[in-house]
Amino acid sequence: MMFKAVLFDLDGVITDTAEYHYLAWRELAQSIGIHIDREFNEQLKGVSRLDSLKRILEYGNKAESFSSEQVEELATKKNQEYLKMIERVTPQDVFPGVLALLQELKAAGIKVGLASASINAPKLLEKMELSAYFDTIASAAQVKSKPDPGIFLLAAQNLNVDPHYCIAIEDAQAGIQAIKASGALPIGVGKSEDLGVDIALVSSTSQLSLAYLQEQWQKQRD
Repeated sequence: MMFKAVLFDLDGVITDTAEYHYLAWRELAQSIGIHIDREFNEQLKGVSRLDSLKRILEYGNKAESFSSEQVEELATKKNQEYLKMIERVTPQDVFPGVLALLQELKAAGIKVGLASASINAPKLLEKMELSAYFDTIASAAQVKSKPDPGIFLLAAQNLNVDPHYCIAIEDAQAGIQAIKASGALPIGVGKSEDLGVDIALVSSTSQLSLAYLQEQWQKQRD
């Protein structure tokens, strides 16, 4: 049987707001006396806002320096800065091949879901004029961070599709682990040294198409 739904991560798959996340986290970290660099930032990809902040505080040996209320305030402050930055996002920021794939999936009657750690995902889809292509946006606020499979399970549940009949597209190791744990078929965007040698990989989203997804499904599921 052919797959019934495709689940997308957002950052690194549909567009790249990672730079904005990095700049906003770096600014917040500096404000509390912690220096983070791009290398450390790699650990935050695909991770929820609160969990990212906890990693930063642990990295700066300040995990015990703030109350839970203060941690929430810091996370909100970071998000406010990030929201200012993503006002610049336009349809021109959609990665190559993504719009064409979404159009193919819609024409084929295949359901599409978003499974992103970003609480700002609906706003980003709107700014990129992609909202109409998504049948569901799984809320990161309702589940644990990747590598927990919750976000993919929730997206599949919202679409009323068994995860086993879903393909999920990710660019982060935590996300790939979450897809495997959910029972969906992972497609990675990136390098094997980062995402593993046991999954289908494309080096660029421009290589994604309905035909490619069907080919991978037939290889690994049929």
